[in-house]
Amino acid sequence: MASTLTPDQKLLLELAARVPLQEIPTARRLLQSLIVDPVWLSCATAPSDDEPLTPEDLAAIEQAHKDRAEGRTYSLDQVRQELGL
Repeated sequence: MASTLTPDQKLLLELAARVPLQEIPTARRLLQSLIVDPVWLSCATAPSDDEPLTPEDLAAIEQAHKDRAEGRTYSLDQVRQELGL
């Protein structure tokens, strides 16, 4: 496959190999932003949800905050185990 790469692609690979480990997530996001993925583009350009919160929504949010503060939550591992995943 390496023989089908353009000189610019080879240069990008060389540069990627030199990115400091702590900067890899940033470099990945930058490169991904250059790739036009229709799902990503749709999410990135979707309008904000401007629907007002109902009293029921606000009560549910408040309850969720209380549950979290009082430790009434499940970890992702616990959920996976319970679902057999």
